[in-house]
Amino acid sequence: MTDIQQLVQRYQEENLALPIWLEEGTLKVIDQTKLPFSEEIMTCSTVEDLGEAIRSMQIRGSGAIGICGAYGLYLAALVSDGDPETVKEAGVLLKSTRPTAVNLMKTVDEMTASIEGAGQDLIRTMEAKAVEILERQLAFEYELGRHGAELIEDGDTVMTHCHSGALGGAGFGGRALSVIRTAHEQGKKIHVITCETRPYLQGARITAYELKKFGIPHTLITDNMSGFCMSTGRIDKVVVGSDRVSANGDLANKVGTYMHALAAKEHDIPFYTATSSHTIDFETPSGADIEVEMRDASEVTHMKGIAIAPEGTNALYPSFDITPNALISGIITEKGVITAPFSTNLKKVNAQADKVSQ
Repeated sequence: MTDIQQLVQRYQEENLALPIWLEEGTLKVIDQTKLPFSEEIMTCSTVEDLGEAIRSMQIRGSGAIGICGAYGLYLAALVSDGDPETVKEAGVLLKSTRPTAVNLMKTVDEMTASIEGAGQDLIRTMEAKAVEILERQLAFEYELGRHGAELIEDGDTVMTHCHSGALGGAGFGGRALSVIRTAHEQGKKIHVITCETRPYLQGARITAYELKKFGIPHTLITDNMSGFCMSTGRIDKVVVGSDRVSANGDLANKVGTYMHALAAKEHDIPFYTATSSHTIDFETPSGADIEVEMRDASEVTHMKGIAIAPEGTNALYPSFDITPNALISGIITEKGVITAPFSTNLKKVNAQADKVSQ
């Protein structure tokens, strides 16, 4: 049994979600666009197939996209019989699919760095590095869940936005849902308000789907109801995921996050982002330097191919927005909860991590 096969077996034994896995030389991906009504598995035989699955949102979520970088380069090594140039080209292709997702960039870079010195054993090297990354990401989810759950009190109602859960991560709970799931498993009687998240409705389709599987009580609202719910005392805390955190603590997350953070600030409600340290981009000074992915307008004017606006209507779809650090109460990571001043405290955590790695 190979290392990858052993990892898949571990997922099955621990009842973890598998957003993507290797089976008989091809990648299997849960098609998230089909949830919750059908759990369809698509096959990616090439890195080009995987790149299209990422672009089309069939697999999404910062953690899961990062894992695609690991599996994608391992797949490239397999299909090319260990050709290093093919593996490098695969990395370039994957990095072009979702420019805001820093996890994907870092994972591809880490996999690519392993090519040097691999010699004739590139396939084995890629497999070992992929397993290392996957196990690390899963450990991150358990740890950030543990740290984040300390912020959740018995009886809290927690709001989340979009989907930052198991299928968008490494299998336990992704980012935000790792915090929520851990608090629930600790016996805290919590309730979750999930925003539907236009235009792909990830909150309605996938977050609600996972909360139901976890047995966590929840209520679905439309994105424009969060201010009402906060003003009427229905929300105690907000926990969202992240696609990138800049060096000063600004947050890039699914568009709509900034709007929720403003409302939370107005009503003195703690607003947290749950992320792995891998998502903190120290090469990006502030949110103003983050490239926000602009997607096709048809994704707003149409839903599942059906027009919901008059023909010729112009539409705008920034996939993410930037939440300034002044609106964030804390950044939950596997290393603990980081609070303001973010520029200083993020550097401290990063410096400590460097010392450990040395």
